[in-house]
Amino acid sequence: MSNLDGKVAIVTGAGRGLGREEALQLAQQGARVVVNDLGGNADAEAAAQSVVEEIKGFGGEAIAVFGDCADWNDSENVFKTAIDTFGDLNILVNNAGFCRDKAIFNMTEDEFDSVVRVHLKGHFVNMRHATSYWRNKCKTDGKPVHGRLISTSSEAFLFGSAGQPNYAAAKAGITAMTMGAAQIMFNYGVTANVICPRARTDMTNQGITAQMFAKPEEGFDMFSPANVAPLVGYLASEQAANVSGEVFVVFGDEVNIVHSPVIDTKFKHGDRWTPEALAEAMGGHFAGQTPIRDGFAIMPQ
Repeated sequence: MSNLDGKVAIVTGAGRGLGREEALQLAQQGARVVVNDLGGNADAEAAAQSVVEEIKGFGGEAIAVFGDCADWNDSENVFKTAIDTFGDLNILVNNAGFCRDKAIFNMTEDEFDSVVRVHLKGHFVNMRHATSYWRNKCKTDGKPVHGRLISTSSEAFLFGSAGQPNYAAAKAGITAMTMGAAQIMFNYGVTANVICPRARTDMTNQGITAQMFAKPEEGFDMFSPANVAPLVGYLASEQAANVSGEVFVVFGDEVNIVHSPVIDTKFKHGDRWTPEALAEAMGGHFAGQTPIRDGFAIMPQ
């Protein structure tokens, strides 16, 4: 495929896992890729540089730029380097993240703040720089740009996650922020979409998910991060120019589109409700329901 020839992409957290596969996918489609990962960490820097060399090995163009994805100045430097090196920016894939899992009654303030910072603020600062660049370019050129925002959320934003109140809250914020960006940026030529991957990564190789996402000894690897990358490649392309404000659950050989929330059941009273009237009207509705106790148990299969 070469449907991204000449386009420039930034992928955060691109040294390994999902980010690595997404960077390789975009490069294979012809994009010039900025591989962003955390600086000051020898392993992360080596992994990112390895992705760059792999892209160059099949004839692609890529550079590694290191920095904290949630730091305003580091993010600004990534964008400046991308534009100075390749002359433009067209695709932003926000992928970087990490976990600090605890039940809400055991979680420390730092465990909450640090996860929300990397996931939610990390998405914000990069989206802020990208949308500002595209808006100004559209005004200067007098025509829509080719802009693609691809955010990484999780089904935890839908179902919650008993051991990840920080992560689930951040992913809900990412989804809402991306939906807002989709609304305000479409007229500039920019689409914004959310992917919720189920994949084997550093974040799922621990706790309850480690067994769920384990690599099979043989046969199709349902939770390989490589299964997610083609959707990113599609959303980044011109073929998806009219796809915006969507949420996708992607894994294995499946892509599921999540509809916006709708009102499920309505109760009307004809006057101001009282607690007693609400209990009488809604009691039967909830009587046969079991409260959610395990988000994984109700994920669509």
